[in-house]
Amino acid sequence: GDMGGAAAVTGLMHALAKRRAKVNALGVIGLVENMPSATAMRPGDIVKSRAGIHVEIDNTDAEGRLILADTLAKAVEDKAGLIVNFATLTGAARVALGPDLPALFANDDELADGLLDAGKAVADPLWRMPLWKPYADMLDSDIADTANAGGSFAGAITAALFMQKFVPDEVRWAHLDTFAWRPTAKPGRPKGGEALGLRAVYRYLSQAYPVR
Repeated sequence: GDMGGAAAVTGLMHALAKRRAKVNALGVIGLVENMPSATAMRPGDIVKSRAGIHVEIDNTDAEGRLILADTLAKAVEDKAGLIVNFATLTGAARVALGPDLPALFANDDELADGLLDAGKAVADPLWRMPLWKPYADMLDSDIADTANAGGSFAGAITAALFMQKFVPDEVRWAHLDTFAWRPTAKPGRPKGGEALGLRAVYRYLSQAYPVR
């Protein structure tokens, strides 16, 4: 299940390539092995991200966002004008919205509205959650630029706020915190891995970048 974000990106890139729209699309996937070892990070460690932001490890279980931060930095380096990321990031999103609704965070209202409308059109619903700036102080660190986790409250929001630190304000960005899994079968939707949000994003991009 935790590779669901990478699988969604892979599927989306495959679908976009088949469309042959005249737009540059870059898929960035963080492929890592999460294994304990003598060099595993510990609470209180500080790691330097690709973007040069120093991160205090407050919670070692909030490890996926460290890799995602570097993938966002890579996309920014490549001059992306629009970034959409998929991630099976937080249990908090599932507590809030359950298994069927990916949490959508976006720094641009037009982008968010477009993705929500696209999701409705293809029966792949999303639910927008707030990038609530007052919660950013939950990520404050006394010894680094930021902590990697914000405690037990508003976990999906603070995770999104952490990732937003790696996206410049002028770059349109959407973050889907998805379950990528269907615990029970439904008509046309078998039990198992599920590309939640992929159809919505593909629909939006198909309309935004039509084949010429």
